Amino acid sequence: MIAAGGSKVWFTAADLADLALPGLSRAKRKINEMAADLRWALKVDRAGMALARPRAGRGGGLEYHVSLLPPSAVTELVKRGLFTPCLSSEQTNTPAPDQMWSWYDRQPDTVKAEAQRRLAAIDDVDILQRAGQTRTAAIAAVAAGAGVSVATLWNWQALANGVPAGDRLPRLAPRRQGGGCRDEIDQRVWLFFTSDYLRPEKPTFASCYARLETYAASLGVEVPHLKTLRRRVETDIDPRVVIAKRQGMEAIRSLLPPQTRTVAGMEALELVNIDGHKWDVFVRWPDGHIARPMMVAIQDIMSRKFLGWRVGQTESVALTRLAFGDVFRRFGIPGGCLLDNGRAFASKAITGGAKTRFRFTIRPEDPAGLLTALGIEIHWATPYRGQSKPIERGFRDLCDHGAKHPAFAGAYTGNRPDAKPDNYGNAAIDLDVFIRVVDRIMAAHNAKLGRRTEMARGGSFDQAFEASYARCAVRRATPEQMRLALLAADRVSTDRKSGSIAFCGNRYWTEELSAIAGDAVMVRFDPDNLAADLAVYALDGRFLADAPMIEATGFLDQASAKQRARQEADLRRKTRELVALEELLSADQIAAMLPDDEPEDEAMQPTVIRPVRLARTAAAVAPRRVAMIDRLNIEDLGPARAPLRLVE
Repeated sequence: MIAAGGSKVWFTAADLADLALPGLSRAKRKINEMAADLRWALKVDRAGMALARPRAGRGGGLEYHVSLLPPSAVTELVKRGLFTPCLSSEQTNTPAPDQMWSWYDRQPDTVKAEAQRRLAAIDDVDILQRAGQTRTAAIAAVAAGAGVSVATLWNWQALANGVPAGDRLPRLAPRRQGGGCRDEIDQRVWLFFTSDYLRPEKPTFASCYARLETYAASLGVEVPHLKTLRRRVETDIDPRVVIAKRQGMEAIRSLLPPQTRTVAGMEALELVNIDGHKWDVFVRWPDGHIARPMMVAIQDIMSRKFLGWRVGQTESVALTRLAFGDVFRRFGIPGGCLLDNGRAFASKAITGGAKTRFRFTIRPEDPAGLLTALGIEIHWATPYRGQSKPIERGFRDLCDHGAKHPAFAGAYTGNRPDAKPDNYGNAAIDLDVFIRVVDRIMAAHNAKLGRRTEMARGGSFDQAFEASYARCAVRRATPEQMRLALLAADRVSTDRKSGSIAFCGNRYWTEELSAIAGDAVMVRFDPDNLAADLAVYALDGRFLADAPMIEATGFLDQASAKQRARQEADLRRKTRELVALEELLSADQIAAMLPDDEPEDEAMQPTVIRPVRLARTAAAVAPRRVAMIDRLNIEDLGPARAPLRLVE
C-alpha cells in the first residue's frame, strides 16, 4: 500500500490496483492489460523522457508516471495527499541519472557536441569563480569568449545548478522538440486501414488509403494525410507484425542473425550430407526423350569435398543407394549423415528402422534401412532451408562452372524461366557424354585451390579432406556389409498356395518357399538387376533361401521422407502475440464495411419521338384467330367448365 502524506509520481500496476482509484480496475492484471493497450511503455513527455521506467527491486516490472493516469484517478490522488499538482512538470518528472544518461546515449552526435560545448562553458565559469571573481563577472567573461549571450549562459547555469559535476552533460544537452501535436485518428479508421494494409496480398499504401477514404466518408470521419498515416504505421506498429502479416511467418526468420557453425572439431567422414541437384542442361536419354537430369551427391561436411554422385532421371532410392555405395567402396563408412525429407533419402530403404522417422506407418518389423543397418547416425535437416546443408553452396558453384560448361553449349536451359539463353533448345547432350563431363567438373571442383572455407584455408577441398583422412580412423565396409548396403530391402508376403513371391512385377520361387506359404518375409534385391536371385530373409533376420526369377516384367521405385524442425519457437510466439494485439479484421470484414451504394442509372429522355406503326393491325389478325377456334372440335375439350367471371 502507498502511505499518505507524500508526493509520489511513479506507480506500479500493483500500487494502482491497491489504491482502487476511479477510472482504473482493482485487478493488477487488468491494469497491465490497459497499459499494454494504451502503450504506456512507449509514452514520452514533451522533453522526450520516458513516462515508464523499470521498477527497482525484486520482481522487476515497470513503473508508470502519474501523467498517464485518467484525470479522475489523478484527482483522487490529490485528495488523498499522495500527489501535489502544484509542482512543476520538471520537478514531478525529474528523471534519475541513469535515465538521463540512457536518453543522452540515444541522441545524435550534434546534440552531444552541443552538450559538451555548454559543459565547457559552465566549467570555465566555475574556474573563474574559484579564482575570486563573482558569478556575474565570470558569466559575462565566459559569454563573451564563447560567443553566446549572457542570458543564454545564465540559462545553462540554471540547468547545472544542484547537479553533480559527473551528471551535468545529459542535463545540458539541448531538447529541441518539433512543433505541432500528434494527430488523433479515429479508432474505426485506424483499425480498417491496418487490417487492409496488413494482408498477405501486400496491397500498396496508396490503394489502402483510397479505400480508407471511401470508408471514412461513409462514417463522416476525417482522414489524416497519407504521409501522417505512413508515419503512424512506422511508429505504432512493430516491424515484426508488418513482416509476419504481409510476408508470412517464415519471413521473420530474416530478423534473426544467421547462425555460425564451426567444423573445427570434426574429422573426415565424421559427417556427410546428401541432396539432389537438377542440372540446367538438356540431356538425351537412351530411349530418345530429352529432359533435365537429376544428380544425387554426397559431400563431406568438414572438408566440403564431394565424395560420390550419381545421375538419373529422377531423385530416387536407387540413385541414393548407388551414391552411398560409391562412398563406401572408395572411402569407407561415414559416422553420420545429414539429410532432408526428400523421398529418396528418408525412405525405408535408406533410413528404415530409425527412431526419428515419422513419415508413413512405423512398424517394429520394418527392415533396417541402408544407413541404420551400417550404424550411420542420421541427422534431419530442415526442408527448404539451404542454410541447413552445406552441399547447397557447392551446388551453386555447379550452376555457374558446371551447367555453363562449353561442352553443354546449346543445351543450357537457364536457371529461371525468364533467364533462357538465345540458343535455348538448340541441342541436347547424350547421357554418356554428360556423365563424363560431369565427372570432370566434379573432380575440378574438389581440386580447385583458393577455397576460403574454415578448413581449406586457401587450399582445395581435396587437400582438406586428405589431411584429415590420413590421420583419422575410418570404418571400412566388409563384403557382407556391402552386400547389405547395395541391396534394397522390403517386406512382402508369399503366395498362400505356392509360396511364390510377387515383387516388382516379377515372380520368384524356390522349393524352400513352399514351407512358408502365406507368411511375411523380408527380401533383398538389386534394383539394377531384377533378373538375379532374390534373397529371402525371415522377419527376425534369418536367411531362408535364394529365390530365382521365373518371370521378369518391371522395376521398383520406393520413396518416403521425414521432416525435422529448427529453433524459432520463441520468435514465432512473440510475433503471434504482437499480431494478436492488433486485433485485425479479416478481408471479408473489410469488404463488408465498405459502402455498397451503387449509382442509379437515369433513363435518357429523347427529344424527338417517332410513332411506330405495325405492319399488320389487330383487325387483320382477329379473323385468323377466330378461324383457328372454329376448327377445334368442341367435344374433344372435355366437360364444360364454369364460365369465366369478369372482375371489374
